[in-house]
Amino acid sequence: MTTHPRFSHTTRAHSFNTAAAQYAANRPSYPPALFTTLEDLAARPLKGAQVIDVGAGTGISTTLLHARGADVIAVEPGEGMAAEFRRAHPDIPLVRGTGDALPLATASADFLTYAQSWHWTNPAHSLPEAFRVLRPGGALALWWNTSALDVPWIAAQAQRIDQYFEDAHPTEEGTATKTEEGIVATKTPKDTESRRRTPGFLTERAFKGAPEPPPHTHRVVRWSRRVPVDTHLANIGSHSAFLILGEEDTDAFLAEERTRLLETFPDGTVEEVYDVLVIVATRS
Repeated sequence: MTTHPRFSHTTRAHSFNTAAAQYAANRPSYPPALFTTLEDLAARPLKGAQVIDVGAGTGISTTLLHARGADVIAVEPGEGMAAEFRRAHPDIPLVRGTGDALPLATASADFLTYAQSWHWTNPAHSLPEAFRVLRPGGALALWWNTSALDVPWIAAQAQRIDQYFEDAHPTEEGTATKTEEGIVATKTPKDTESRRRTPGFLTERAFKGAPEPPPHTHRVVRWSRRVPVDTHLANIGSHSAFLILGEEDTDAFLAEERTRLLETFPDGTVEEVYDVLVIVATRS
């Protein structure tokens, strides 16, 4: 039983390189409270710390870490994303590489951060690599913006997206469906979409495959942003599920979704609500 090659992990991971500008312009950022929470869980400040932001993409998290006073180096594997990063942030160092084989010296960092990117790694490799690069007492921090499914319109939209991929793109193992990380996975009867979208489940899955899951803690930070409906739709379209779907099918879904959203938000401004799950593991 295999997933359709169109939805393979590699295909999804590389899909962002063709849409880096769209990603940079429309993806949500992160609230200041997230970084306060990160410092609390790590029991150390970001200011003055050596931080490696892995899977930095276009630099959304990297610039916020830099603004907190951290000395940041970005690591990004994708050519398109790296080019967008360098265009927008020429003063922040960037190296090409992946979390599974970090191009960094041993015991060289106080923090390793993965904003919306840990799920593209293989924890069997990325966890030992993270602890190799961290100094003793250093912190591995992972976080994801997840949609707040207790908000009715968000839950309804998530269900429409799920149903769209279930109807249009079944796999041999189950059903191709969009997760909160913006990827396509297969759903089994026991692995329901609502369960997969909970912070508890994401925490359980974070270190799956690692030789030994490290002691870790987590917290959830809620925040929201108000954006034009077209920005919200462009955000949806920047997720790998839609990037690999094809322009015609994506445009058709988003056009119908725009009509539905304007019924809920007639002034054309959408309030997106997020629960940021942050997980911190400290190297002993």
